[in-house]
Amino acid sequence: MKYITFQTKEGKVSAGWLQDNGLVVDMNVCSGGRLPSTLQCFLDSHDQYTSIIEELPVFDKEGEGVYSLSEVTLMAPLPRPVSIRDFYAFEQHVKTSRSRRGLDVIPEWYDFPVFYFTNHLAVKGPDEEIERPPGCEWLDYELEIACVIGKQGRDISASEAEDYIFGYFIMNDWSSRDIQREEMKVGLGPAKGKDFATSFGPYLVSKDELESYRHDDVYDLEMTATVNGKLLSKGNLKDIYYSFGEMIERASKGVTLYPGEVIGSGTVGTGCILELGTEVHRWLEPGDEVEFTIDGLGTLKNTVVEGRR
Repeated sequence: MKYITFQTKEGKVSAGWLQDNGLVVDMNVCSGGRLPSTLQCFLDSHDQYTSIIEELPVFDKEGEGVYSLSEVTLMAPLPRPVSIRDFYAFEQHVKTSRSRRGLDVIPEWYDFPVFYFTNHLAVKGPDEEIERPPGCEWLDYELEIACVIGKQGRDISASEAEDYIFGYFIMNDWSSRDIQREEMKVGLGPAKGKDFATSFGPYLVSKDELESYRHDDVYDLEMTATVNGKLLSKGNLKDIYYSFGEMIERASKGVTLYPGEVIGSGTVGTGCILELGTEVHRWLEPGDEVEFTIDGLGTLKNTVVEGRR
């Protein structure tokens, strides 16, 4: 299922899903109040809601709680996730981006997957404007996929992690490279270089919908990024070095994970301007339209605007 958070023309924010026929279903209204009104509440107890969803029909026309997609505005599926851990799991990205700074991949990168926490209160959705932060001249995108935790767990093994994943969506880890470069000289970060925006969307796809893309333990999902219609980045999730299972094992070591926590993959190979080089494309500027497409997960588009100074 493609789960969404959306806003009606009247300003009401609701949660639900997008049917294959293009109709948007408000889960709370169409279930007579038996389903919650936010995806976070749904994730907290989604196992107990499965039978309710199965009872509901496939809606074939607009009505109370059912809208055409053109009548609503899609928001980030999880506008306020519990947390966002972003990993660094694609070897090609690590090698190329470090080599452009004259650095080798440190041996420890191969010992365990690493991550940082980013601002879970600065989430943006499809078609939202992204403000270039104050003092930033080197604005970059990062093409990623993220999974969402659907079940509480601690010390989860990689082999069991699949049971804890609810689904996946596209993620853009916006980056201010010049600010990031300076602050990380101190040996801590990234912080303000990543603090201003992370985009999710357009929907949260339940993992069962991706089974046709699965090959053994990985998904064969092509990932692309365009800027103003020009293809810049192209990669595939199957090339990831650390699996989501390994990331979840690392994240949950000695720590409890809760429904609604987001685990980002890190940037796919070729998936940012830092890696491609400014000889391929300049840093992002106000007016640029950045569009990500991932097989099975849809398309996420945002436009850069000048931020407040």
